Amino acid sequence: MSLNKELSLDDVIEIMIEKIEAGGKVTFTPNGTSMQPMLRDGEDVVVLEKPKGRLHLFDVPLYKRDNGQYVLHRVIDFCRDGSYVLCGDNQFVKERGIRDDQIIAVMTAFYRKGKPYRTDYLRYRIYVNFWYYTRPLRFLFGYGKRGAAKLFSGSGKSKDSTNEKG
Repeated sequence: MSLNKELSLDDVIEIMIEKIEAGGKVTFTPNGTSMQPMLRDGEDVVVLEKPKGRLHLFDVPLYKRDNGQYVLHRVIDFCRDGSYVLCGDNQFVKERGIRDDQIIAVMTAFYRKGKPYRTDYLRYRIYVNFWYYTRPLRFLFGYGKRGAAKLFSGSGKSKDSTNEKG
């Protein structure tokens, strides 16, 4: 008999919060593509801890949106009122106004194929800076790629050919 059961974040979030608040670490496998290529959907494992004070640029917090959704995105800027601007590595729409009271934990490491990557490693910091500062170029490339796909995605039939009787 197997005791393995896949649980959703909603099933265990209260236990996770309790452990984090007590100073412990929590690991889980995030789902979604918003943090690719750094975090792969359903494959990589993140390590979360309670933040030590305010978040810093490029930290990756787990936070709860006002609509109740839990999200893991990167801090990319700060608002004048002290709130955060967050965005997934694989996204371009910025989410503004995330408050400290919405922050549950911050990622301190992740595992890919069992190999650990800590957020204070130089290699990780180089990746983060490269990925962030090439963001405008990636946006333009993606915009151009989508435009070209639309331009060449025609079916090859004219409007008149679909109305012809055989």
